[in-house]
Amino acid sequence: MDRLKQLESFVSVATRGGLTAAAKAEGVAPAIMGRRLDALEARLGVKLLVRTTRRITLTHEGSAFLEDCQRLLTEFANAEASVSAGGVKASGHLRVTAPAGFGRRHVAPLVPRFHALHPEVTISLNLSDRVVDVRGESFDCAVRVGDMPDSSLVSVRLADNRRRCVATPEFVRRHGMPRHPNELSRFACLTLSSDASQTRGWAFRVPRAPAAAGEEGGEELIYLRPEGPLDCSDGQVLHDWCLAGHGIAWRSTWEVEAEIDAGLLVPLLDEFAAPPNGIYAVFAGTKHLPLRVRLWLDFLKEQYGRPEFWGGRA
Repeated sequence: MDRLKQLESFVSVATRGGLTAAAKAEGVAPAIMGRRLDALEARLGVKLLVRTTRRITLTHEGSAFLEDCQRLLTEFANAEASVSAGGVKASGHLRVTAPAGFGRRHVAPLVPRFHALHPEVTISLNLSDRVVDVRGESFDCAVRVGDMPDSSLVSVRLADNRRRCVATPEFVRRHGMPRHPNELSRFACLTLSSDASQTRGWAFRVPRAPAAAGEEGGEELIYLRPEGPLDCSDGQVLHDWCLAGHGIAWRSTWEVEAEIDAGLLVPLLDEFAAPPNGIYAVFAGTKHLPLRVRLWLDFLKEQYGRPEFWGGRA
C-alpha cells in the first residue's frame, strides 16, 4: 500500500505542478508528499523530479515513468470499480489545452457538463494560443483548429472548420459586396497583423486560368493578402471590429455562425470558399488510453457532431 501511495503522490505532484497543490488536493501537509517522493526515488534509484523553490519539472526518466504510473493507476481503479456495484467509473485528473478564443467559446462550456457526467474526474483547462507540447507538459488532450502537421501525436478529427468572409449588413449596404476574391482590394479588410500566425493569407478556391492545350481546367487554391486601415494580432478584436461595421473579416465558422444565423453578419464570397480544414483532438499515442480521456474524446465528438452546436444553440 505504501508503494501505491507513493505512485499516486508522484502522479499528483507531476500533473498539478507542485507539492503544495498536490498536498492540498489530498488534504495532507506538503512535507508528507515530499517524503513520499523521496522514498519513491530512493527505492527506484533514479531522479524523477527536479524540485526548486519555484517549480517542479520532470526528468526524462520521470516523464516516461509518469505515463506508466497513470496507466497502472487507471487500470487499478477500473479493476476495483468493475467489481463494485456501480461498475466501471472514470476517475482521476484530466488536463486539457485549447486555443484561447476557440477554447473560451467551445471547450470551456463543455467542461462543467463533462464533470457533471463524471463527477469523480477533476479537470484542468489551459487556454493558450501557443502550440503546447502535449507530451512534454503532461497534457491528456489538446483541441486544435487547422491542418495538422506530421507529428508523433495521435489526432482525431472532431469536426470540419471553414473560413468565411463576413461583414455587417450595414457595411454591405454602404459599400456593396465583392463578387470575386480579387475585388477585395477595393474594400476595407480587417486582417491579422504580420506578427500573427496567419502567414499565407486568405484562402479561396477559384476557377483555374484557361489551360494550355491538352491540360484540364478545374479549380485552384489561391492565397490573398487583403489590406485595410485596421489590423490586429488578436482574432477576437478583428471579430469585434467586424461586428461594429469597420470592414470585411475572414473568420472561422465557429466564430461567426451564430452571428450569421442571427442576421448580424452577412457571408460573402461563399462560392469561392476554400475546402474545410479540421478541428482535432490530439493526444499522446499510448496503447492504454485512460478511461477519462476516452470518455472526454467521445464527449467532444458527440457535442461537435451536432449541427446546432455551431449555431450557438448548444
